[in-house]
Order: sequence, then C-alpha cells, then structure tokens
Amino acid sequence: MIELDDQQQAARDWFESLRTRICAAFEEIEREAGSDAAFAFTPWDRTDANGGPGGGGVRGQMAGKVFEKVGVNVSTVGGSFSPEFAANIPGAEEDPSFFATGISLVAHMVNPHVPAVHMNTRFLTTTKRWFGGGADLNPAIPYEEDTEAFHARLRAACAAHDPTFYPRFSKWAEEYFWLPHRAVSRGVGGIFYDYLEDHFDAHFAFTRDVGEAFLDIVPQLVRKRMDAPFTPEDMDRLLEFRGRYVEFNLLYDRGTLFGLKTGGNVDAILMSLPPLARWA
Repeated sequence: MIELDDQQQAARDWFESLRTRICAAFEEIEREAGSDAAFAFTPWDRTDANGGPGGGGVRGQMAGKVFEKVGVNVSTVGGSFSPEFAANIPGAEEDPSFFATGISLVAHMVNPHVPAVHMNTRFLTTTKRWFGGGADLNPAIPYEEDTEAFHARLRAACAAHDPTFYPRFSKWAEEYFWLPHRAVSRGVGGIFYDYLEDHFDAHFAFTRDVGEAFLDIVPQLVRKRMDAPFTPEDMDRLLEFRGRYVEFNLLYDRGTLFGLKTGGNVDAILMSLPPLARWA
C-alpha cells in the first residue's frame, strides 16, 4: 500500500463513493429494462518501476440490455515517472515522484439513439497538486435538446464556482475532443479542465459538483432514449461513430497515455473502447 495524506485520502474516498453511486444508478436503469445485469468488479495492483508498491485500483464493468458496455474505474497509484514522461508533467521535471487518484467512466449503449458518455475526474500530486477532468457527450445520432440539457447541467455546476469556468472549460473540451486527422469532433462536447491547483478545498468542491452533475443528467438522457426504435441504418451510424471514438482514445487521449506510461492495468485503461466498431 502507498501512504496517503489527508488531501489524497479525501479525494480517493470521494472518487470511490461516486463510483458506487453511479454503478447503482446504471444498474437501476437495467432493472427498469427487465435486465439483471450488474457490475463485475476486478481489483488490480501495480508495482512501481523501482520495484516498490505502486497502488492499484478496481475495474468495474457491466454489459446489459441498455448499456452494451460500461466501465467505471477507480484507481489510486503512486511512484516515479520515467525521465521522458516526467518532462511533460508539471512539477515532475526535477522530482519524478507522483501520486494520482481518480475515477474514469465510459458507457457505450445498445440503442444508437442513446448517447455514449465519458467522465473522468482526478487529483494529481507531484511537487505541485491539482485537479483535472471533465465530462462529454458522444451521440452517434445527436439530438439538439439532449445536447442543450447536458451542457445546461454542466454550465450550472460551473457557475456555482466561477463564472469563467464554463466558457473556458467548454472551449477547452471543443479543442481537446477534436480529431485533427479527420477534422471532426468526437462528440458534442461538454467540459474539460486541468491544472486547477493551489486552492484544494475550492477545486475539490468543484470537482465533486462535476461528478454530481454527471450523475444527475446522464440517467435522464438514457431513460429518454433507451426504448426508441432504431433501424439497421441507425446501427451503421453507431458503428461508424464508434470507429472515430476508438481513433481518438488510442491516438490523443491523455488518460490512455497516462495509464499506459505509468504501468496501469491495461484492461482498465482500454475499457473505454467499444465492443463493436466499424471502419470503411
């Protein structure tokens, strides 16, 4: 086990409690659909590159009638970055020691009218300390009212803390969730933020509200669309969209890179990939 200070422990406890509540909410939706699907939880441990304990996490995954594949992972890891990777991490240039705890979620849906969703929030410690994360909506078949509802809920979460947060972080999401090789967005956006440092209590409160916003709005959107009829053409759109999703996660996603570079559990890192996808 790695030792945690009070801030690290508080962040870890929150991410794990949010995981439990999200999984319960998604299982409840499966019950409403007449399914007994439930999350299977697989713990994993990590050995740091120096041979010492490096923490670990729990991979949670479910397949059901509504959620074709949903993963809700929590991890708490620590150790030392490689010299090459440390050069790219704030506060690790001269001291490569790090700590990271967070939650990462990706849901791929059976019905192509139900949007895929992603959420990740995290707390990192080097010689600096900061929160980062965000949430974004990824519909194969976009509905303007769903996009507006999702953004409105995130806008309200941001506004409770800083009037500049939503304009800044929604723009950051537009830029981040962009596939330059195809010149298209991965989805319809949301918020993305990083390097919120120095003010632990305020930024921890904001990060908690991002999680609460996600837990509030996503089940509403799923229930709204999960029984909609769909056609083979709709499924084609879904599978082609998922191909773009895979491209982003393997080529550009920071969380994927961080997990692989720090020796995380490969199955947990790549749980974001859909079970089926298509390329031309």
